[in-house]
Amino acid sequence: MTEPIVEPPLAGLRVIELGQLIAGPFCAQLLGDFGADVIKVEAPDRPDPARDWGAVKVNGQGLLWPIIARNKRSLTLNLRVEAGQAVLKRLASTADVLVENFRPGTLEKWGLGPEVLQAINPRLVVVRVSGYGQTGPESHKPGYASVGEAKAGLRHLIGEPDRPPARAGVSLGDTMTGTFAAFGAMIALYLREKTGKGQVIDAAIYESVMAFMESLIPEYALGHHTRQRTGAILPKVAPSSAYPCLDGMVIIGANQDTLFERLAEMIGADWADDPRFATHDGRGAHQLELDEKIAAWTHVHSKADVLRLCEAAAVPCGPVNTARDMLADDHIRARNAIVSVFSPLIGQDVPMQAPVPKLSDTPGEVSSAGPTLGEHTDEILDVLGYSEADRAAMRSEHVI
Repeated sequence: MTEPIVEPPLAGLRVIELGQLIAGPFCAQLLGDFGADVIKVEAPDRPDPARDWGAVKVNGQGLLWPIIARNKRSLTLNLRVEAGQAVLKRLASTADVLVENFRPGTLEKWGLGPEVLQAINPRLVVVRVSGYGQTGPESHKPGYASVGEAKAGLRHLIGEPDRPPARAGVSLGDTMTGTFAAFGAMIALYLREKTGKGQVIDAAIYESVMAFMESLIPEYALGHHTRQRTGAILPKVAPSSAYPCLDGMVIIGANQDTLFERLAEMIGADWADDPRFATHDGRGAHQLELDEKIAAWTHVHSKADVLRLCEAAAVPCGPVNTARDMLADDHIRARNAIVSVFSPLIGQDVPMQAPVPKLSDTPGEVSSAGPTLGEHTDEILDVLGYSEADRAAMRSEHVI
């Protein structure tokens, strides 16, 4: 007896993606990873700049696009003209979710605001991603992840204390916001099953970053303490840092009492009985001294030896990986955490991170890399009822 075919969990869900670059498209990418039919709309003369992004290009193609636009269909459509707006309204009548990350007011300027689209399709969930949100005195401002990370306090904490604020090497604010936007969309879709109505999701970059800032705000409001940049450590949490080896760096996290006892025993030190280090508060108060002692041990060992010894002692420890390391990592391979997908734009397979999280019965899948511009325009418009003559006329008028 054959097992029944299990559809992807979001099969049958149609998502329209407007906007560009990372935050909004990452939201739609997450939905597409689990089977949603994502239709990415781009102006025929102003394609998404993400098509060209990336420090490295292969065959002239940036390497962000195959990932951020994976599992999506491409529709060219000029939303600045009435004919293009009419097509979008017809498409919205068939959709479940619309994701946009224009500056607030842009959709309204085009006559495509949520109140218009939801009058056509009351079940439509509209996800709006922006730097500062759809309301408030700064909502009109353009907002990138870098600015949102700074407004939310994250940039103030990244880097060494004696240097200006640094940044992570990826756009954290964008992907944080895209994740919350997708989460909001799924909440709205769940509620829609009870009410029959869609709603508007307002995902601001700075607020999404703020949500990750743990106890930063009450520490100041109630304790009059302002966190500062601390480099590789978390103040008063020790040991938990990067430590040098003969051939690179490792991260060791052993700040709980039992973990620290195992670390000390593994190293052959009597630190667990030392009143300076025996308690969490004591280790925090003597953090620098303790880190120097651990570094004195790690720096005469190879990474492989430190990893092996820590694993045997059940002490959390891991390498500071580069992309090269991740591609060769046995654990990453065993879990299929990196998949390869053929990209017609590049002409070869592109390795990329797999969908997360892993679902036991209906896991995510990458079925296609980012599409060529307008690759699916005809098939989408055909399903919407536009004839070949209609499409030819729209092309001649630069609508598609």
